[in-house]
Amino acid sequence: MNANILLVEDDREIARIVRDHLRREGYEVTWSSTGLEGWEDFRIGTYDMVIVDLMLPEMDGFTLCKNIRLSSNVPLLIVSARLEDEVKVQGLKLGADDYVTKPFSLSELTARIDSHLRRFKRYTDGAEASTDSLSFEGGLAIDEKHQLASMGDQSITLTAKEWALLVLLAHHPQRAFTKKELYEHVWQQADAEGNNTVSVHIKSLRMKLGDDVRNPTYIQTVWGTGYRFIGERRG
Repeated sequence: MNANILLVEDDREIARIVRDHLRREGYEVTWSSTGLEGWEDFRIGTYDMVIVDLMLPEMDGFTLCKNIRLSSNVPLLIVSARLEDEVKVQGLKLGADDYVTKPFSLSELTARIDSHLRRFKRYTDGAEASTDSLSFEGGLAIDEKHQLASMGDQSITLTAKEWALLVLLAHHPQRAFTKKELYEHVWQQADAEGNNTVSVHIKSLRMKLGDDVRNPTYIQTVWGTGYRFIGERRG
């Protein structure tokens, strides 16, 4: 099965063995040695599956899985030496499709990969094509294909980070995001205590949307947590 796989593993020996084996099996493999590198590779590449270790430097595997799942339904396979049931449950709750415990056989890993790829192909082949545009009550429209936002007939000029925040929030309505989650997902960096960057960008985004902080139409403050998108879809 021809597929492009992203392997995120900080142990060089394990990564080399897995990468070389999968390439012999006919897969294209990109190897990332840290969680942050894996997130950057995922954002700029196109992958059919992601294999993630949990104990990663810069960005741990849990955070990486959460960030990937917020933007993609690609199959996620966790590979970890951690045996605790609560760790496995946490990984699966974050959106991982499977959990393989180290040490594992290469044949088992290949079988798991093949199974998830076949299932995902059936899912994507049978799914309707997703729309490239979103429209909401009040006049907000988001055209992802052309990276354009508008309010009624007026276009809205957004910075790259404002656009990324708007698209992320709009795709997950009613989900309360912490400022830390938003920062790590959009800025691709670990959040620092006291960082006010997200608040500043949300304030600017609200102004451009004409959104009233006290009676919002689109972005609601979740006190003590962060923000959620409350816009009502049209159609």
